[in-house]
Amino acid sequence: MDRLRLLTDQLRTEGFSFVQAPEFLALLEQVGPLSDWPAFAASWDDLGPDTYMADGGRYRKRRHAVFRVGPEGSVRQKAQPHYQSRDYNPLNGGIERWFEPVTEAIGSGPSMRTVLAFCLRLFGPDTIWHVEVHQFRIEARSGVEGRPTPEGMHRDGVDYVLVLLVNRVNIASGVTSVHDLTGRLLGSFTLTAPFDAALVDDSRVMHGVTPVEPLDPAAPGFRDVLVVTFRRA
Repeated sequence: MDRLRLLTDQLRTEGFSFVQAPEFLALLEQVGPLSDWPAFAASWDDLGPDTYMADGGRYRKRRHAVFRVGPEGSVRQKAQPHYQSRDYNPLNGGIERWFEPVTEAIGSGPSMRTVLAFCLRLFGPDTIWHVEVHQFRIEARSGVEGRPTPEGMHRDGVDYVLVLLVNRVNIASGVTSVHDLTGRLLGSFTLTAPFDAALVDDSRVMHGVTPVEPLDPAAPGFRDVLVVTFRRA
């Protein structure tokens, strides 16, 4: 049985999967090119501040884009707000949040298109999906921890989620844990290398990430991830 089928079965039976970088990179390369990856990863240096943090934090930067993805391919939509109800995000939910858009070069580039094509194959190639893409940088400084999931253990209110590590510099912790809907721990792992990935069936499990702090307090640290959510259109 091929690895894509195994991942599909694992999501169906366990509700999540942690895929380490060498394997996930190989899976992506079977789908399409990653020829712009250096520029793709470097684009995290140009994210705007998240000004909607109800905890007052200034440790999160991001960009956002919306796509329609289906059997005919992926089509970027016009700028749209990100919205979550307070049922899913009690900290920052309940309002429309407008973030700086993913740039055209990154959103239409080969790396993004390959990631979206892989997710389509995994989550359902015959389905039309509403897809939201988030570039996140979580910063950590001396005395100021960065919180990848400030809302705590949560669901995103979608069908499936991909969390792909792009870069990790001078930080400790950032442990991802996955729980069933009763709160029982199903598994935990840490995204440490570029292309480490977490895949989640959001209808069946909750997930969260512990705060990050700098290894060297004299230097800044950050955790860059691409979060892709798939919801049936």
